[in-house]
Amino acid sequence: MKALRLLRWSGSVLSPRTRPCCLARHITLSARLQSTAPALAPQIPDDIPPANIPQPSEYDLRQLPSPPPSRAASSARLAALHARLSLSSRLPLETLARCLVDPTADPDPAFNNSSFAILGNDLLGYYTSEAILCRYPRLPMPVILAAMWAYSGPKTLHAITREWGVELAAEPGGEVDPGLLQCRRVTAGNADIDRSGRRFKDSEGPFGEAPALQSTRSNAEKGGKRDISSRTVYDDYFGEKYGHTEVDYAERPELREQDAAGRRKKGTTAESASTNFVRAVMGAVYLHGGRRAAKAFFQAHILSRHLDVGKMFEFRQPTRDLSRLCAREGFEGPIARITSETGRLSRHPLFVVGVFSGKEKLGEGQGGSKDEARIRAAINAMKGWYLYSPLDVRVPSEMEGTEKTKPWTPVLVDCGEVVV
Repeated sequence: MKALRLLRWSGSVLSPRTRPCCLARHITLSARLQSTAPALAPQIPDDIPPANIPQPSEYDLRQLPSPPPSRAASSARLAALHARLSLSSRLPLETLARCLVDPTADPDPAFNNSSFAILGNDLLGYYTSEAILCRYPRLPMPVILAAMWAYSGPKTLHAITREWGVELAAEPGGEVDPGLLQCRRVTAGNADIDRSGRRFKDSEGPFGEAPALQSTRSNAEKGGKRDISSRTVYDDYFGEKYGHTEVDYAERPELREQDAAGRRKKGTTAESASTNFVRAVMGAVYLHGGRRAAKAFFQAHILSRHLDVGKMFEFRQPTRDLSRLCAREGFEGPIARITSETGRLSRHPLFVVGVFSGKEKLGEGQGGSKDEARIRAAINAMKGWYLYSPLDVRVPSEMEGTEKTKPWTPVLVDCGEVVV
């Protein structure tokens, strides 16, 4: 597979070097020439040393929605964060400062983290999903969505932001330290309804009731059931509803601007801003450092977190599920047998029951009654099937690039969960 030269692309996405030009001379800040177009950016003669370029005053900084990139080099918070994350020297402080600017603080996409966050969100979803599916190829889809949420969901990314020592600014502005996370916070008690900028207090329903979420499902108007297949096809990485999907934006481009304007006007929460920040850092690492740096960053900060997948299961009728599983795989029907017991006639008896398929023990459980031990044995048998993991776990992204790797070995593709 041919490797891509990402460093050539990064120049079209990153614009930290063009922003000081708009503050180098005393221009009218009401127009705020922050465009990356060469025709709009004021030109500075090459013979003027950087030390002689006039710096903006405190009043000029307050007129800006976010700090200028020239202040990134003098921020101790930003340098400490760069060193704390062990980021490469390829990733400049100006880019890290841009990752800390939420679109609600600075609406200009050339100076906020929106483009980085989109790329980082796709990378986190791709790396997380392939790691889960290749490590546990038999997991049911609801458990996969729950594991995706646990690894890269908003609450997890918000906790990672706090662990990194990133603090939120009280109010965004040009005079704020570039090492602070800058966003315009939403009014307390006025939560976002469907991630499109509409707020609970602004809804038109009686008693502040939230209006129904918009959906691209063909059977939404017919009261169709929102099953796991619908969550997989139409929803996001975590199986949750979108306010507006990319299909809606493609059919009606004005919806994207309306939603963005609504979010800028109403503000955002600390959790949402922290989520976009971590995603933006992931995208910036990928653009500046490449695939290897992005995978190492993902392994160190996302996949290294301990997750007990066995506690995410919830079986309603495990004995019936186990019977259907044995019938599907061609095994003999499961039979529960008492392997040991103690205190049958006492106040606290203990029974140990094993579930067998022929001569093979599928699972074992214990409980204060025979039924309880039998149900726990069936649950353990089902978990033993679903939590199967190969010894040598490899993911498809390992084959990207031109470096020499071992030949690809196809991973197990299971036929799916048990359908009752």
